[in-house]
Amino acid sequence: MTKVLIKIVLMVSVLSLPVGSFGAEAVRLRHAASVYVDDKGGGFKAPEGVACGEGTSLIIADTGNGRLVKFTFQNGTVSGGEQIRAEQIAYPLRLQTNAVGEIFVLDGKQRRIVRLGPDGVFKGYIDPAGLPVPEAFVPRSFKLDSAGNIYVLDIFSGRVLIMDPSGKYLRHLDFPAKYGFFSDLAVDSRGTVFLLDSVDAMVYSAAKDATAFAPLSKKLDEFVNFPAGIVVDSRGTIFLADQNGSGVVVLGQDGAFLGRSLAFGWKDGLVRYPAQLCTNDKGEFFVADRENSRIQIFTVFR
Repeated sequence: MTKVLIKIVLMVSVLSLPVGSFGAEAVRLRHAASVYVDDKGGGFKAPEGVACGEGTSLIIADTGNGRLVKFTFQNGTVSGGEQIRAEQIAYPLRLQTNAVGEIFVLDGKQRRIVRLGPDGVFKGYIDPAGLPVPEAFVPRSFKLDSAGNIYVLDIFSGRVLIMDPSGKYLRHLDFPAKYGFFSDLAVDSRGTVFLLDSVDAMVYSAAKDATAFAPLSKKLDEFVNFPAGIVVDSRGTIFLADQNGSGVVVLGQDGAFLGRSLAFGWKDGLVRYPAQLCTNDKGEFFVADRENSRIQIFTVFR
């Protein structure tokens, strides 16, 4: 190969690298464990939700079976698997836990957020108090911040509702003027809110005191098929669950594409139509692997 041809090949390779890859922190996911059954050997059916609370708590929304299952994950080992059933929950979709271990569940049939105690006992619904007009809302997803405030993705009125831990309305952020369809949201440690547009394959953000959302990423359709889940880790790295593309897309704090992880398949370490994602401060990463009817746990390496 001539020197001129070598230079051309190197130039094409450099230009084809994704924007933001220079100086960016490489992120890899290494499979650690997979969870298929509860403590009685009962298998999961299309689980869509996973919550990795403080400490070692791991809770699964076993969506197809209309229940939650509570585990402990510590030192690379999964234990427990106690079933939690509540008559107020028929189709659990999304999960969150707060600092005292309470469990918050978005039920897909009622389209309501249910609050349970750490023991799984029903404690009430999250029905916003003092909501401005329009008072009607339909939650698609929700997240809790470190203070226990509740952020609800309201697809009925086109806004993100922000409430205190008791459900009292604090404020809201309207959706951008133009968008495709918002499937999920995330909140980082600084109070920045992120919106995931699945149709336009974009991420929007609003800082803690902002009054509107602004585009964070460019359109990511060359890297992702249909992103339907978003989570931000303690370092500000953004992870997207590529539902139809069966993988995880990684973005930097500035929304730049950093790479893809995982791929379509049945073996451990591969996924089929991933749903909710969860991360913790230990560098552990959890995926509700819906069509493989399991939860997978990975270690994040940088």
